[in-house]
Amino acid sequence: MCPHDHDHSEPDHQAEAPVLVEVTRGDMVESRHRGAFAVVDPEGKVMLQAGDCEQLVYPRSAIKPLQALALVETGAAEAFGVSDAEIALACASHNSEPGHVGAAGAWLARIGLEPEDLECGSHLPFYEPVAQEMLRRGEEPSALHNNCSGKHVGFLTLAKHLGVPTKGYIGYAHPVQQTLLGIEEMMAGVELRAAPRGIDGCGIPQYGAPLGNLALAMARFADPSDQPERRQQAVARILKAVGANPFMIAGSGRFCTRVIEAAKGRILVKTGAEGVFMAALPEYGLGIALKAEDGSGRAAEVMMGALLQRLEALGPTQCEALQDLFTPSVINRAGLRVGEIRPAEGSILAA
Repeated sequence: MCPHDHDHSEPDHQAEAPVLVEVTRGDMVESRHRGAFAVVDPEGKVMLQAGDCEQLVYPRSAIKPLQALALVETGAAEAFGVSDAEIALACASHNSEPGHVGAAGAWLARIGLEPEDLECGSHLPFYEPVAQEMLRRGEEPSALHNNCSGKHVGFLTLAKHLGVPTKGYIGYAHPVQQTLLGIEEMMAGVELRAAPRGIDGCGIPQYGAPLGNLALAMARFADPSDQPERRQQAVARILKAVGANPFMIAGSGRFCTRVIEAAKGRILVKTGAEGVFMAALPEYGLGIALKAEDGSGRAAEVMMGALLQRLEALGPTQCEALQDLFTPSVINRAGLRVGEIRPAEGSILAA
């Protein structure tokens, strides 16, 4: 049964992952994306699934809301006066718009540190207007422009609160990362210390976890009633913070921001690299984890949109307002709509 404790051996795939998303151009389907997903309740019961939910997946940035639990439940957020907007930023893969970069910089300064203390590296903003403006000015990006900078400021805040060195906070053995690992294991209900390990784009450790157990972690985030009281309070604070500050978790035009805005904070969705997406639906007590097999972000967004609609997590008016995300158009260089990206006909997502 999935999810369950996993021995981390290489999974035995009995069948190919199903085609869940297709891309049309004119009269035919031009491309297809395979994937898997699990929708799980807090007791571990799989309510809906497709593909192999025991496959090991790096959750990538989709795990950030779970990592933010450490910031809140340890008392670090309270001790350093972390605002709701900053908590949302700690969960973010942001656009590096001025509101994101400014907030991360102000928070970092408040804990007595500088951008050079961030170990996430730097890159140009993913948000094209801001990147183009920086290039015009000849401005070099700093670590504050990294889309994970809010999470890293949160990690440094935790290090300061724990009284441990800030240098090397991204290392596997550092107390910050060990704290995060313990939370992930407890929420996902799986031992990860012997799991396959990798390094994320921003430098922190990633652990290969069964897809179904990642969904279980999000189900427990949606309904933490079986968790310790401090964790229940931390979950409530994070849900409130993100719901009130959806711009901070992603930015202008982004899937996570727009869906959370449309839902008025009633759901939490979080994207990750390589076609991973996770969500918590508090009103239903359900968690979702999905993976596009080829790592496609466009496929992951369509998969998540289809699941939110199938589970009726959004009302008809909200779904209609988000159709450009849930079934995005294929636009050619002349600006003409020439196709669409949609749930694959005949798949469980199109049912």
